[in-house]
Amino acid sequence: MSLLKQLFLAICLFLVVAFAGSFFASVEHSREQSISQLRSHAQDAATALALSMTPHVDDPVMLELLVNSIFDSGYFSSIRVVSISDEQPIVERTSNIASEQVPGWFAALVDLPAQGGDALIMRGWEQAARVEVVSHPEFALAKVWDSTMAILFWLLGCGLLSALLGGWLLRRQLKPLDRMVEQAHAISRREFVILPELPRTPELRRVVLAMNQMVAKLQGLFAEEAARSEKLHQQAYQDDLTGLANRRLLGQRLATLLSPAEHHGSGYLVLIRINDLHGLNQRLGSQYSDRLIGAIGDLLRRLQRERGQPDWLAGRSRGSDFLLLAPGLHEAQAGELAEELSAELETLRPTGASDSEPVAYIGLTEFGVGETSGEVLERADQALALAQNGSAPNWQEFSHQHPVAHSEHDWYQMLDEAFQRRTLAVFVQPVVRASDPGQVLHHKLLARLPAAGGELLTAGRFLPWVERLGWAARFDLLMLERAIEHLRSHPAAVAVSLSSTTLRDTGTLDRIVQLLRDNSQQAGYLYLELDARHLPTSTVLQQSSQALRATGAHVGLQHFGGDFSRLTHLAHLGFVHLKIDGTYVRGIDQDEDKRLFIEALYRTTHSIEVPLIAEMVETEAERTTLAALGVVGVMGHAVGAPQPAPDY
Repeated sequence: MSLLKQLFLAICLFLVVAFAGSFFASVEHSREQSISQLRSHAQDAATALALSMTPHVDDPVMLELLVNSIFDSGYFSSIRVVSISDEQPIVERTSNIASEQVPGWFAALVDLPAQGGDALIMRGWEQAARVEVVSHPEFALAKVWDSTMAILFWLLGCGLLSALLGGWLLRRQLKPLDRMVEQAHAISRREFVILPELPRTPELRRVVLAMNQMVAKLQGLFAEEAARSEKLHQQAYQDDLTGLANRRLLGQRLATLLSPAEHHGSGYLVLIRINDLHGLNQRLGSQYSDRLIGAIGDLLRRLQRERGQPDWLAGRSRGSDFLLLAPGLHEAQAGELAEELSAELETLRPTGASDSEPVAYIGLTEFGVGETSGEVLERADQALALAQNGSAPNWQEFSHQHPVAHSEHDWYQMLDEAFQRRTLAVFVQPVVRASDPGQVLHHKLLARLPAAGGELLTAGRFLPWVERLGWAARFDLLMLERAIEHLRSHPAAVAVSLSSTTLRDTGTLDRIVQLLRDNSQQAGYLYLELDARHLPTSTVLQQSSQALRATGAHVGLQHFGGDFSRLTHLAHLGFVHLKIDGTYVRGIDQDEDKRLFIEALYRTTHSIEVPLIAEMVETEAERTTLAALGVVGVMGHAVGAPQPAPDY
């Protein structure tokens, strides 16, 4: 029973006891007063009647008339005139009046007895007779009943008003306790809520202050751990001068993009080399060279931001070399990107410098799944050599032979037909416990696009075109419908990806929420995963996350790439897990820096009780290393390759 109910019942019990005591005391007082009045009334009547009868003591008829005149008033039970000499009644009148307005149980409870009085009738100095008068109690009992009812109604009214007022005051005074309970629940959901209003009650004020201090301390510890982890990440994977990715991270990301995975496809690698950096150092000084290198870093960051490509990676591989990994970029866009880069780089030319040679040279090459990093980098160097040896322009592309790519019209027809006819092939890949690969945590739902010749294209090959055609929300809704169909016959935990486009599209999000509400039984098995590289604004993210979780579905984060600064903002969103991007997992058994990164990430997420799941685990050694580092789950070819989903 809640404290509010206990206190309310205690107040009610106290009021009942107090009012009951007051009620019975009032009734008893009325009873004693009525008895006294009846006794006085009987004695006064006997005295008055005796004085009236004294002159007529020897006239029986007159005595009877006097008795009848008094008795007929109705307030007496009996009047007797008794002779002193022989104790025989001279005149006697009795009645048995029963009041109908007083219940019998009340008369028995009050037990108001009749009261009498007597007086002597004198004949000179001789006692001739005695008058005995008994008052009737029914009239007094009726008055006691009326007063008792008035007192009862008054006390009941006061008690009810006191109970309502006391309950309202209790609820108001104990309201901070409800807010503290909500605060404690928020902490369990990794939300750090500070109560702004302090109660007036000193005891509750101290408790609320203590809770706020604890929440602030937890929030500070989490932010401190995230900042420490971010610093370690920067030291291991960022270039000190530009703040871009360093050579190690560029190599890891390129190797990851070339490895077989559902979300990997083709793209372009852009190699930028500053023209004669050593000569610039000698002619203009190292400070100018550093400013030029920093300006190129800012240019690459701005270019990535303006094009809305958070999954691109820009970095500095060597003193004068910059790399830009652009997955999903196709041939026509690559040329446009090179032209834009060339024009922007020329704006960095120092004043008065000769324009006979460009500021930097650019080499482009396409890459695809199944190649090696060495092959791609070699082609990029060859493209750069062509640009340096040729005249204008200052960029060149060097590509190897690929199968003939589909045109934009072909992609439009293939995707539109697959969406309309719902012919997307559905695959599932297990996500297992890192310490026990036999225990499946959930399955990841994957899509394959049927192409000519019976080929099934992985998501990495067709999703860039889904984004370009503006069909990301349409694709998410279709995959969610397929997931619910799958869960109707196979009720087990399934993870489905949702794009940031869907979260920003209010209409599509409302349709998804309604779909989940209409299938609440299946929604409890769904893990809706958001891409950490493409998250919307914090306001949109919080609103959409709350709307999705309200349906019973779970929300997780995938492809997390080490941006610890975001964790402080994501802590209160209720994510059930965080999946680490394969870039930071590949070869972790042989890379100490990656192990330090995972340890830092584990400490940060463990404080808010968000389990870690590693993506693209390809070897048994990687799995055992991740399990030792505290990672809860793993997915990848080492523990299970994608398989066609049943019933599809």
